[in-house]
Amino acid sequence: MRPSDVFIHPSSLVDSGAQLGGGVWVGPHCVIGEKVVLGRNTRLEGNIQILGSTEIGESCRFSPFSVIGGEPQDVGYLQEETRVRIGDRNVFREFITIHRGTVKGGGETGIGHSGYFMAYSHIAHDCRVGNKVVFTNAATLGGHVSVDDFATISAFSAVHQFCRVG
Repeated sequence: MRPSDVFIHPSSLVDSGAQLGGGVWVGPHCVIGEKVVLGRNTRLEGNIQILGSTEIGESCRFSPFSVIGGEPQDVGYLQEETRVRIGDRNVFREFITIHRGTVKGGGETGIGHSGYFMAYSHIAHDCRVGNKVVFTNAATLGGHVSVDDFATISAFSAVHQFCRVG
């Protein structure tokens, strides 16, 4: 594969409106929505859904069975246009979920660069996650949580809504 090539497994569904940078690799049984942007050299290993208005930076890696950009789990969400923005060089292991923001929370869930998110981690709507963070297995953020650069969230820890981890 040349650096500018994009690989899409034949069993995957990629909307014609999606934007895939050079070197993107989409494994089997993935679903990529219309408003998705995947940065260069990002790799989706398989069985991954990237939905909604979701922008993913360069050289990110997603392990199987993750859902990125799903609707927020907020009873006040009324199908408004909101988004997820993820920086470069992040690793997302198995069964990760990241939800879009809500209008009342600014409309965006954001993740910085060079983070490592272990299996079953969840990032809820309107969260702001910094650079070089580590989320250990099943670390969970409620809505509107801020996590500063270099923070680690331990295994099976839940951070309540509207909290800040420094």
